[in-house]
Amino acid sequence: MTKFKAQGFNNTFRNARKGFRLVLKSEMNIRIHVVIALLVLFFAYLLNFSALEYCVLFFAIAIVIISEMFNTAIEFTLDAIFHNRYSRMVGMAKDISAGAVMFASFISVFVGLILFGKHLL
Repeated sequence: MTKFKAQGFNNTFRNARKGFRLVLKSEMNIRIHVVIALLVLFFAYLLNFSALEYCVLFFAIAIVIISEMFNTAIEFTLDAIFHNRYSRMVGMAKDISAGAVMFASFISVFVGLILFGKHLL
């Protein structure tokens, strides 16, 4: 038996929603990603994307938002462990996680260019 009480199915969803709200409140970048995602989905609707194109679009959006959430979790964890003190290794870890977000964002832009370019050209 662990020292943590079993949460139950409903509490796990409650905690997940709480985590998503927390990242939306604390991180400007994820709010920007969400606004851009909503705009992209709106324009996809206007251009009558197929179901497959929507799936690719949702996957690209999810990868960016998930990577941003992991980046935020890594930053919070390292700041808590190291009490916001500078460490070269902590800086490297944060830079790598931020690089993952940037990479996911670039790939998503390329996916968008391919999908939207097909409809606009």
